Amino acid sequence: MANQEAAREFKHGLGLLDSTMIVIGSMIGSGIFIVSADIARTVGSPGLLLLVWLITGVITITGALSYGELAGMMPHAGGQYVYLREAYNPLVGFLYGWTSFLVIQTGTIAAVAVAFARFTAVLIPSLGEQNILMQVGGFRVSAAQLIAILSIAVLTYVNTRGLREGKIVQNMFTIAKTAALIGLILLGILVGRNAQAIDVNLAHFWDATWTRVSEGRIVSVESLSGLMLFAAIGTSMVGSLFSSDAWNNITFTAGEVINPKRNIPLSLALGTGIVTLLYLLANVAYILALPVLGSPEASDLLGRGIQFASSDRVATAAATVIFGEPAAVIMAVLIMVSTFGCNNGLILAGARVYYAMAKDGVFFRKVGLLSGRSVPATALVIQGVWASLLCLSGTYGDLLDYVIFAVLVFYILTVIGIFILRKKRPNVERPYKAFGYPVLPALYVLCASAIAADLLVFKTKYSGSGLVIVLLGIPVFYLWKKLTSSRGEAAH
Repeated sequence: MANQEAAREFKHGLGLLDSTMIVIGSMIGSGIFIVSADIARTVGSPGLLLLVWLITGVITITGALSYGELAGMMPHAGGQYVYLREAYNPLVGFLYGWTSFLVIQTGTIAAVAVAFARFTAVLIPSLGEQNILMQVGGFRVSAAQLIAILSIAVLTYVNTRGLREGKIVQNMFTIAKTAALIGLILLGILVGRNAQAIDVNLAHFWDATWTRVSEGRIVSVESLSGLMLFAAIGTSMVGSLFSSDAWNNITFTAGEVINPKRNIPLSLALGTGIVTLLYLLANVAYILALPVLGSPEASDLLGRGIQFASSDRVATAAATVIFGEPAAVIMAVLIMVSTFGCNNGLILAGARVYYAMAKDGVFFRKVGLLSGRSVPATALVIQGVWASLLCLSGTYGDLLDYVIFAVLVFYILTVIGIFILRKKRPNVERPYKAFGYPVLPALYVLCASAIAADLLVFKTKYSGSGLVIVLLGIPVFYLWKKLTSSRGEAAH
């Protein structure tokens, strides 16, 4: 029986459309509807708000085009984990997989699930965070947390049923939310234009300011120039980078992609390009409907502006200009569809990383086995359980902040891996070569390194903690290798 399980292989069931839907669907969650408020507070001008999203898009597309070379070379389950292992050594690969399981992938799944639950509560208030179902000391469980966990459980179950079921859900929800986002953009640009907002934004188009807030009140407003302007742009990109993240998830599923040497690089380029364009246009719609500058004390939408949209729900504020009172319900439904589809992609892809780690002998052995439906069911379940615990812990938001720095470091290391593998393995077949090599990959490394350094200076607490989470994986790696050796299991 064990030999039969070990002999099972992935089924190649993901075409170009499916792969592109995973890229787009994993990227578009709730971020685009919310994070522009924080960016606006940090840079304070319409021009710089758009510039932040444009820089993020260029970095994302450049990174994706660079990953295409590695995906074509090594079309194996695990994606980025495999690239890091092969370019450097098994330890570096493990540190990525460890951090991904501990918080990058599972923490994102938890955060997206809670976002889904919060917007469900807009439609059904009794399912909100205020409805505490159980309390033991300082530990509380709300109805929203249970809805978040239920959504993870449902999607995990769907993906254990097989790749076909997972991709059907992915395609349906990605097409629905992309169409809805396009509709919102078009209505915003054509119908939602507000003359007062446009006049104010044009008058202060490049006037950069950093508005610092504490307990809902403005503490200071600092004019930006020189190095502080660059620092503010880099710091503000935390939200836009996370909103544009998870495009690499398609590489995790490489073992199931039809003609992966062609379709993975192509889906990366198409997916990141489409999402970048949508994100830029969404922010154009926001700027046409609302002034960027605002005050938390203001009582109306225009007075609060993008900076202080209620609960940072910029898209809902912009939609209110178009639809009036029904906007809250319309946006709640759109974000529910968006987050549900996003989490399906994250859940489907993430489990393949832990599967690859287990095959290398650095994760639980059973995680490296496929079910009768040719999916890593055990990996899916373990991922779902840990993500659910993060939902209950209430600390998933902090954890995501902690790993922003670590995520950038792994992206940087992976792109540097292209240069390393060109020297280590010059004769290996490369069906696709990194676009603009060596200039564009080098520029990616430089830009991402500058942002990481910026975060290290201005968000030291979070960056340092993220680094600690990564480094804790070093003793775990050697302990795991020791355990597998003592059991006589082969490690990579």
